Amino acid sequence: MASVTPVPDRDIAEVAGPAAAPAGRAFADLHTHSRASFDSLASPASMLRTAASRGLTHLAITDHDRIDGALEARAIAADVAPSVTVIVGEEIKTLDGDLVALHLTEAVPPGLSADEAIAAVRAQGGLIGIPHPFDRFRGSLLRNERMEDLVDRVDWVEAHNARVAVGKGNQQAAELAVDHGKPGIAVSDAHSAFEVGVAYTVLDGDPSTAAGLRAALATAQLVTGRASFYVRLWTPIAKTVQRLRGNGRVQPPSDRPLSVGP
Repeated sequence: MASVTPVPDRDIAEVAGPAAAPAGRAFADLHTHSRASFDSLASPASMLRTAASRGLTHLAITDHDRIDGALEARAIAADVAPSVTVIVGEEIKTLDGDLVALHLTEAVPPGLSADEAIAAVRAQGGLIGIPHPFDRFRGSLLRNERMEDLVDRVDWVEAHNARVAVGKGNQQAAELAVDHGKPGIAVSDAHSAFEVGVAYTVLDGDPSTAAGLRAALATAQLVTGRASFYVRLWTPIAKTVQRLRGNGRVQPPSDRPLSVGP
């Protein structure tokens, strides 16, 4: 059975940093959002600079239902933050709730069932996890007991999401991971550059490939933190700006109406 190993109340500089990082150890924030998302204004370059300054070695950009922000980050990483490896990912809005996929080569469209989305990710050789499974304010997957069966088909559970603001959502998520023998990870779920790395996961191994990440997940140590309430207030502003720019949420195909979550 898996265990969830937290490293509470520690600043990122205490745990990470190029000088402190032993060979073969990775410091990864595996759920973040760039300005490609409808609710973020963070440029990929600013996210990379923050990740490097906080000692992260890997940054997954997981925009809502698209991967172009992650691809941009990967293209500029060598110039902007050569110490940071970008993992191309996506937060997928399914008919059953949200999923996060990593190591993608193409975007998975919204509006699929969870089963279909998982199959689409696996067809690319990608990995998939459950984000904020018990967050009452977002499109969380575990809305009923039937959906809990899907936990056995994913690679990890977000046992700590820095944007889960109230309630026992993170505690329940950690318990879910242990109960199902799944690795638990900690993520910032950053929607601004300021939030990158406020929570992250320490891994033994190299998560730069899907196979490497799959192997490293078994060693996950969670470094937990929370996004500032004041930083979270930026999200509705970002949504308004993006709407004015014409960058709204990616819509599902017309034959797949989507109505889960905000």
